[in-house]
Amino acid sequence: MQDLERFISGFRTFQKDYFGPDTPQFEPLKQGQSPKTMIIGCSDSRVDPAILTNCAPGDIFTVRNVANLVPPYEENGGLHGVSAALEFAVCHLGVEHIIVLGHSQCGGINALMAGSCGCKGGGFISRWMSIATPAKEKVLAELPGKDAKLQQRAAEQAAILLSLENLHTFPWIDQRVTDGALSLHGWYFDLNAGELSEYRQDSGLFQKIN
Repeated sequence: MQDLERFISGFRTFQKDYFGPDTPQFEPLKQGQSPKTMIIGCSDSRVDPAILTNCAPGDIFTVRNVANLVPPYEENGGLHGVSAALEFAVCHLGVEHIIVLGHSQCGGINALMAGSCGCKGGGFISRWMSIATPAKEKVLAELPGKDAKLQQRAAEQAAILLSLENLHTFPWIDQRVTDGALSLHGWYFDLNAGELSEYRQDSGLFQKIN
């Protein structure tokens, strides 16, 4: 109950800050949203994209899931929350940037690398994390027998790159990238160091953003 009371108190602060007579920041958002950036982040409670980027309401269109994964395009697939969000952000909102935001100590990647996903009788996490299997296989092939923490960090970053590759399988994303109307970015947040890195195609490495 204490958490719920704190959340309600927090909402009252939000209401005062954004809907008060002297703070009408939300007024233009009542007419609609027009974010220029979409962030695909992890569900991890420590990695909120809006907090990490100090954004205000309306600044970013956000999708969060376990391990910030993007599944490959499937024309006649099942129910795909990420794919639907991508379609809305790209085709209807016209975002100009898509950022895949991964992070250290990712529980989803840890479960993938350890081969122990989900609850008994569940299976949802295991099936979802199978999207990142190519990232795991790449890391195990390139870093055989290395320290588990080193492998996990490498897998966390490899999964970001895999999601960027999967974004290109969506025809309306790939076309906009080709036309120069849309840019794709891979970011990695280090929880321990409090540092943000960006994948650079020229070096093939994640480099710290200063």
